[in-house]
Amino acid sequence: MGMLDRLLADAVLLLHGSFILFAVFGGLGVWRWPWLAWLHLPAAAWAGWVVAAGWICPLTPLENSLRRSAGEAGYDGGFIEHYLLGLIYPEGLTRPVQVGLGAGVLLFNAVLYGWLVVRRIRAARASGR
Repeated sequence: MGMLDRLLADAVLLLHGSFILFAVFGGLGVWRWPWLAWLHLPAAAWAGWVVAAGWICPLTPLENSLRRSAGEAGYDGGFIEHYLLGLIYPEGLTRPVQVGLGAGVLLFNAVLYGWLVVRRIRAARASGR
């Protein structure tokens, strides 16, 4: 069971990382595939809320539980603090900076969606619809 739990923990880790990338950059995919907005908007809202509220994503305790079941050590804190803190957050991260980062993700995607809507309106007017 330990090997299966480790593989499942690694799968949760990959899912978690993929979700974060999708929440941050999924708006770019909406330009190509507009239907993706139905998945991206709730994902971006959830990710922004979790970061802004200082919550720990439910995938983190799931991964930790699977790692412990596999005989590995879990970790304290959240996914971002454990895996990505050194990569994307500056040393001495403060709560206001974390809230700002969450707001930045939401603002980035709001700008992308705004630009997409304007582009669609212009295209519809040009085609006479």
